[in-house]
Amino acid sequence: MGGVEDTEPPLKRVKLPLGGSKSFLEDSSLRNLVICSLGDSMARSLPSQGDGEIVGSKGVIKKSEFVKIITRALYSLGYNKSGAILEEESGIPLRSSVVNEFMQQVVDGKWDDSLATLQKIDLLDENSVKVATFLILEQKFLELLKIGQYNAALSTLRNELVPLRINISQVHELAASVIAPSKCLTLGLLSQDMDVAKSRSKLLEKLHKLLPASVMIPERRLEHLVEQALDVQRDGCAFHNTLDVDISLYSDHHCGRNHIPNQTLQILQGHSDEVWFLQFSHNGKYLASSSKDQSAMIWEVKEDGHVSLKHVLTGHRKPVLVVSWSPDDHQLLTCGLEEVVRRWDVSSGECLHVYEKNGVGLISCGWFADGRGIFSGMSDKSICLWHLDGRELECWKGQRTLKISDMAVTGDGKIISVCRETAILLLDREANFERVIEEEETITSFSLSKDSKFLLVNLINQEIHLWNIEGEIKVVAKYKGHKRARFVIRSCFGGLGQAFVASGSEDSQVYIWHRDSGELIMSLPGHSGAVNCVSWSPSNLHMLASASDDRTIRIWGLKKQLNSMRGEKVRHALAEALCNGQTPPTRRGVSIPPPLWLMTFVMTRQNRDPNRNKLRKITASVVMVHDEITTAILIWVVTPPMNPISTSGLDFVKISNDPQPTPLGDVNIHILNSSATSPHGGKSNGELMSMDGELIVVSKNSHRHVGQRLGHTWPHACHVI
Repeated sequence: MGGVEDTEPPLKRVKLPLGGSKSFLEDSSLRNLVICSLGDSMARSLPSQGDGEIVGSKGVIKKSEFVKIITRALYSLGYNKSGAILEEESGIPLRSSVVNEFMQQVVDGKWDDSLATLQKIDLLDENSVKVATFLILEQKFLELLKIGQYNAALSTLRNELVPLRINISQVHELAASVIAPSKCLTLGLLSQDMDVAKSRSKLLEKLHKLLPASVMIPERRLEHLVEQALDVQRDGCAFHNTLDVDISLYSDHHCGRNHIPNQTLQILQGHSDEVWFLQFSHNGKYLASSSKDQSAMIWEVKEDGHVSLKHVLTGHRKPVLVVSWSPDDHQLLTCGLEEVVRRWDVSSGECLHVYEKNGVGLISCGWFADGRGIFSGMSDKSICLWHLDGRELECWKGQRTLKISDMAVTGDGKIISVCRETAILLLDREANFERVIEEEETITSFSLSKDSKFLLVNLINQEIHLWNIEGEIKVVAKYKGHKRARFVIRSCFGGLGQAFVASGSEDSQVYIWHRDSGELIMSLPGHSGAVNCVSWSPSNLHMLASASDDRTIRIWGLKKQLNSMRGEKVRHALAEALCNGQTPPTRRGVSIPPPLWLMTFVMTRQNRDPNRNKLRKITASVVMVHDEITTAILIWVVTPPMNPISTSGLDFVKISNDPQPTPLGDVNIHILNSSATSPHGGKSNGELMSMDGELIVVSKNSHRHVGQRLGHTWPHACHVI
């Protein structure tokens, strides 16, 4: 709907201004305004327009207002014919006939008539009437001036505008334009290129804003109400971690705990000793880690979320404390334990420069916001600034930092460092001004928010404090639950709008809290050693990384991501095995060893008459599939093709005369084709059971297509449990 054809009937009702300007009708912005104002001329009068009727289950929505807002939305979207039809069918006009008459008079340039009608509009206060009158007379004055009727324009100014006694400065400007008409161009009041239609359209927009909402529905009012409703749903969603583009109007929005990273997707095993630090790049395409093994590593994050090793950075002679990404993510800094800082090229893995100072060790590092220099905390408690080429620019001596490897620079250039055991220094070097954050307990680490407004401070008493460092410095939240007794444990912000706080812990778990409420949402087990550091991907709301003393890095994500990745690995390995007729060694992290034992299955052909059920035996070999996260049992059917089965049911059971089997849990059954040219698959639901020391798979639902494919299309099948 909409378009020229839809708008033609309303256009026929528009009166041309005297002189019949074609461009007046051709102007789309004014045409829409006029159509909206005249849509109710098609509406027929009904005995009752529903002013007292209520819609909705809460009893708070007036039907007339509801219909008017919908009508206004239709006109705003360009569905002019639909808007006019809704007015006619409902009997509820968008605006009163007085308002429409007023707007039409403005469009037609009937200034005296429009001023008279303005007085008839209800709910307008005296001041609004004055302002509207001034705008109308100003338009009248400018149009007279443009066509050269200077005496008439001057008369309007003296006898109509000046007596209003408002906008005096504007009146003076208008008076000056009589002497110098070009003044109008300077003021932007009426340009030579602007025709009458466009200038009147702008006047209508100004008048629209003066009228009360009950008289003229504001533009895009429906969209505004819907956006408000979505805001309320987002604010009320305790686990909100979904992009706005993923929110639908079709149902109420609610994020569960499953929208927070809680499943191990990958285990990275590149380091040979404890992993102390890790950090995602600003664009989320890379992950850097540092270790006690004196190396740092750059990992690449693929588009599908898979993380792979890109570079191993060697050269340090002591454990690598921290890493820091350049603002453009093209370079990386690594800092050894009271040793040197190295600058690396991310693309090639080449060491570009080594920063060191005789007799003093470097213990921390970071970048200036413009990427033109770096800074470092020194073992003598000073802070040094370096040019990229290695020249020392400045050095602040004294109690500026401790032997703690956390430093940061805010977006406006302030340097943050731990200056005493219980204090953090905020150093503004341009203003030569210092501020100090005082804690009661010893500080072990801190993390700066992306907007540089908040600071997460980890304390020795197993608490994390959230400090507001913009304006009044104060603690705004506290987080408890994680364990810290001996080591430096680091935390981070993460999720949509950095609405969550994550931290490592000495009990081998990752802890996640809601940032505003301080509520502990979940703890993630998996590591076998203390979790030293965590980092939340800035580009993927559902990706979290953790570094541990167990020498591994875990990549955490959502359960649906885990299922997808696991299924892809297993399907690929099995499809290759089936196509090649042999068991492959290792493929994409999945290893398929030789069969462990043989099983015999019975396939039951079910009929409505139980006495007619028929049995067919299937022999299968069972293997174990291992990847870095899970162990899966695979049942590989090796029998020749069977006759087609077209009945409505299919069960898998172990032939045995033993008692009822013991349930072990639900499983998913995947069936793969053995065809070398077209490996496809199907799925079913089943239950894994134990009977007489062996395993049984029993299907939980009847799938006719599964039976058909097993018996005919896919004679060689594989059930992945």
